[in-house]
Amino acid sequence: MHDFCPRAARNLAAVRQHQPLIHNITNLVVMNVTANALLAAGASPVMAHSPDEVEEMVALARALVLNIGTLTSEWVATMIKAARKANALERPVVLDPVGAGATGLRTRAARQILEAAAVTVIRGNASEIMALDQGTATTRGVDSVHGVNDAAASAARLAQRLGVVVAVTGATDLVTDGAREVRVANGHPLMGRITGSGCTATALIAAFLAVDPDPLSAAATALAFFGLAGEQAGAAAAAPGSFQVALLDALYTLGPEALQEESRFA
Repeated sequence: MHDFCPRAARNLAAVRQHQPLIHNITNLVVMNVTANALLAAGASPVMAHSPDEVEEMVALARALVLNIGTLTSEWVATMIKAARKANALERPVVLDPVGAGATGLRTRAARQILEAAAVTVIRGNASEIMALDQGTATTRGVDSVHGVNDAAASAARLAQRLGVVVAVTGATDLVTDGAREVRVANGHPLMGRITGSGCTATALIAAFLAVDPDPLSAAATALAFFGLAGEQAGAAAAAPGSFQVALLDALYTLGPEALQEESRFA
């Protein structure tokens, strides 16, 4: 997996050079967090949810994020409309099925989106990925009650069945396209003590997809970048409040050279 280290560096450099516009249809809790994270990483975020403009906005963007964290049935229709436009324009689409398995609405919505449009990457925690695959897994609200290894088989099945890349995030992340599997060991425990860390990972995957034609490589290298930024933030902060600020700073200051040297893939 050593070739992923230089890929990570190249992808980060490309994001900063090209500053791709990332269209986010995301939840109300994390809009500010993910917008600032994308800006710090070098991308350009837009948060546009109106069904009257999403097709135009998708046409301007280089990737689309669909995040069901604060879900309404109206938003599902808008997400499908945006995703179909992205498909027509061959733009990558990332789905974050927040809380799938917690309620019927969330599980149905995620599956409805997957049935109605093509998705490039699904990024979720272990319980969410198992719920999409099995329909029976449960979550504690939006938090996982399973470990990444518990979801490995579900991730591979889901990837094969849908023709997508599945990224399962946790203490060690797992990324698979059903044939290949990559583990990403970068990260810090405080990333689980702030809101929006998973949603931020999803947005960063979209930014890397905008510059990397291989979805597995884009997802794995984006997670290494985010995880290493978390490690640097954890070295500078002792508690969640200061960690949030330090994480944003690390996303801005972490360079391609350090990312190549300190990314941990297996």
